[in-house]
Amino acid sequence: MTVHFVGAGPGAADLLTLRAVALLNAADVCVYAGTYIDHAVLDHCPDGAQLVDTQDLDLDQITAHIVDAHAAGLEVVRLCSGDPSIYSALHEQAKRLDAHGVPWDVTPGVPAYAAAAALLGAELTVPEVVQSVVLTRTQARSTAMPSGEALAGFAATGSTLVLHLAITRTRTLAAELAESYGADCPVAVVANASQPTQVVLRGTLGDIADHVEAAGLRQAAVILVGKALAEDVRGGESYLYDPARDRSAKRR
Repeated sequence: MTVHFVGAGPGAADLLTLRAVALLNAADVCVYAGTYIDHAVLDHCPDGAQLVDTQDLDLDQITAHIVDAHAAGLEVVRLCSGDPSIYSALHEQAKRLDAHGVPWDVTPGVPAYAAAAALLGAELTVPEVVQSVVLTRTQARSTAMPSGEALAGFAATGSTLVLHLAITRTRTLAAELAESYGADCPVAVVANASQPTQVVLRGTLGDIADHVEAAGLRQAAVILVGKALAEDVRGGESYLYDPARDRSAKRR
């Protein structure tokens, strides 16, 4: 038996991949992050499946549930919010499973930032405006950030910036980022993207904290910063689709 780490996407049950749905359909045990995953996603599990909410468990307790289920010959899905490649503790959990000799694999999911951009109708890489996206977080009551990953350093590039796990520090972060982006830089905050409770706020670094505080947002939100988020953004044309591009050469 193999333990399956599955990306649940941003929340909507119909944004799961076909592979994710098939794995959930066959699961005897589903270990899920209850803080972030909408219960409609769990409806893909069969009747009688054991559902284990991990929001009050530490990693060793989570591992124990998975290892015990695997030893009993049960199909196990470890359901992660968004995509397992970002802030899912995949690395720590996989190391523990390796130590127990438990095989595992990963099924990707729609990441929260992509769902947020979709709600905004925004492309985060607009030609001649911005061509890079930085996915990061900040430190509060969390693991220390590596010394070379200062937020000011990322901001200095002018890239579209996506901040996870930072909503409670919006005012402080906005003031810090304004030093590089300017107070009038467009910002969007999206909470619970794709879920019935989703919230979309637009503003600038100068006023977004007021909007966030008025909405009472405290978790499950991403902050997007950058010129590409302007509703009237005007960029260049992509060379790939340029009518003047020579398309006569054969592909190699």
